[in-house]
Amino acid sequence: ARWPLGGTRDHARVWLPDAEEVWKSAELVRDYSPGDPTLSLQLEDGTKVEHKIDPKTKELLPLRNPNILVGENDLTALSYLHEPAVLHNLKVRFIDSKLIYTYCGIVLVAINPYESLPIYEADIIHAYSGQNMGDMDPHIFAVAEEAYKQMARKERNQSIIVSGESGAGKTVSAKYAMRYFATVSCSSGEANVEERVLASNPIMEALGNAKTTRNDNSSRFGKYIEIGFDKKHSIIGANMRTYLLEKSRVVFQAQNERNYHIFYQLCASSHLPEFKAFKLGCAEDFHCTNQGQSPVIDGVDDAKEMCNTRKAFSLLGVGDSDQMEIYQILSAILHLSNVEVKEQSADRCSISPDNVHLVVFCELLGVPCEEMAHWLCHKKLKTTTETYVKPVSKTNALNGRDALAKHIYARLFSWVVNSINAALKSAGKQRSFIGVLDIYGFETFDINSFEQFCINYANEKLQQQFNMHVFKLEQEEYMKEEIPWTLIDFYDNQPCIDLIEARLGVLDLLDEECKMPKGSDDTWAQKLYNTLLRQNAHFDKPRLSNRAFIIHHFADKVEYQCVGFLEKNKDTVNEEQINVLKKTKFNLLLKLFEDGEKASGSPSKKSGVSGRAGPTQKDNRKTVGLVFTPALTVWFSLQIVKLLTLYTPVNEFEERVDINFITTIKSLLKDRVESSTLMMDTKKIFSVTLQFSPSCVALETIQIPASLNLGFLSRI
Repeated sequence: ARWPLGGTRDHARVWLPDAEEVWKSAELVRDYSPGDPTLSLQLEDGTKVEHKIDPKTKELLPLRNPNILVGENDLTALSYLHEPAVLHNLKVRFIDSKLIYTYCGIVLVAINPYESLPIYEADIIHAYSGQNMGDMDPHIFAVAEEAYKQMARKERNQSIIVSGESGAGKTVSAKYAMRYFATVSCSSGEANVEERVLASNPIMEALGNAKTTRNDNSSRFGKYIEIGFDKKHSIIGANMRTYLLEKSRVVFQAQNERNYHIFYQLCASSHLPEFKAFKLGCAEDFHCTNQGQSPVIDGVDDAKEMCNTRKAFSLLGVGDSDQMEIYQILSAILHLSNVEVKEQSADRCSISPDNVHLVVFCELLGVPCEEMAHWLCHKKLKTTTETYVKPVSKTNALNGRDALAKHIYARLFSWVVNSINAALKSAGKQRSFIGVLDIYGFETFDINSFEQFCINYANEKLQQQFNMHVFKLEQEEYMKEEIPWTLIDFYDNQPCIDLIEARLGVLDLLDEECKMPKGSDDTWAQKLYNTLLRQNAHFDKPRLSNRAFIIHHFADKVEYQCVGFLEKNKDTVNEEQINVLKKTKFNLLLKLFEDGEKASGSPSKKSGVSGRAGPTQKDNRKTVGLVFTPALTVWFSLQIVKLLTLYTPVNEFEERVDINFITTIKSLLKDRVESSTLMMDTKKIFSVTLQFSPSCVALETIQIPASLNLGFLSRI
């Protein structure tokens, strides 16, 4: 993609770096000779430019592709595949032809048009059904069809991995893939199973999506959904797994952002007779929905969306009475956010017994108001011999109130997911499945906190797997089979991952600071600087701040504010407040905490997180960082790695037979004069391996590529 050093290229067209346009097209107007300090160029508008060549690297500018190749629907068809070539090709397709999809080999690149396009109707789905991936224009339906076809023909589980930056359109792409499977597959057994699978989308978006500065419908959780098929390749059910819900959004939103959609849908429907008892009002009336000062999304009718959410619940078999209990708990959270705390002294505070919002909160949840008011302003301390009740400061009381709101919401979210899974459970025997992974996109905002740190860490892990399977293993395979190949140098992000998760890394130091009696965000920041600043090139300190740190991620460098990291990592909630909630006779509320205790094995101060085994309750607590790290390790090593290696690739040319297998056959056939048919027992004679499979492969299912010309072989 670059000129050979010392080469001469007359009238070559190149890409010139530009501060505003990133890359500008230019043409060489004077021959270049080795050792020349500059390149004489002319821009498309006729401007003459002298480009200085770096005397150390002597690196020349990227070359432009011939005009005939610009606009290709597959980036791998370009002569030069580098950053400016990719960006220009995508720009030409998007601006000139309004084409948002482009292939890059087996990868589909999508550009979010931020508008609805008429390319997802049923007739388009049917047009792609049964077609090969390269025969039609690039489309999410082509990828979905390839996965469905491979699943049906080879009976191998498939997956579609949807990744990209926040606001790239991942959730919409995942929905269209699911819609495709629901349309091309006719359900067997129970009717409308496809409708129920699709009905999970509006529910999960209502409870798990929110408006951010980049995206009006941003998923604030990770989702992996397996769509199950029977032996006739008809949908029979689905199962959803979620992880890393952004709980902090329940109590805080940045400027121009919103809380979860469901809260605004409730407020917009507060005039309905069935919601009168919840004593709701406008979204501006509640602290947890008005902080971003952007309660309305252009083009979105929250009242209408509430109707869609209710219809989706009904379609999944959640009756009106059960739905009302969900909305009742959500309304209680809205009122809890408005509970005011009065400061009495530096370490003492109180709540008025007739605080309207606290009264409504307790009425909706059926709990004693006086007790809840008391434990919002006090905490219980236990020693080996005695138990103390100690007042807390106003700040700690407000933090405790918010922690309780987050805790209740997280339990409700998990309960809804479990209910959806129960409604989507396969009625018959599942033969195979197609997984759709909609993962958090890389995020960098004006203010980045613990949530963005966890999200970007997750993306580092995903990027590592992409590097491993697209570059490293593929090139190792080429070298092993002695195929002529020019090595591609790719960015290895393992050092960045080590910075975060290794011993004395960011998470390790964070967890240690959480255990310190007087640990704080500030002291943790100093420990980060002292330990990592000179030892890791991916870690940096902002020049004008002692309460922030910078990590150089694969996608960008991100500055994280230390404030709030310890509190969010501890994720504690006052156990006495939970005990008050357990006194309720409200069935759904009781179920939320029963389910949580079953999951964790015992009552805990953690928000539904199981603790490590130990003799005392203190030992049994686990921070979010510690839980998140093994959770990520398990998730990415067992799930995403499994998806990338076992269920993909799906193309024949990526199905490898070991080179020794072919060599052995050739040697046996060298002097053979008998029949052209060779009968062989593969289980005893030949060692057959598929390089891309991490598991044992049933010999009878091995597909030998036709290109090997081994059709005369037959198994016995």
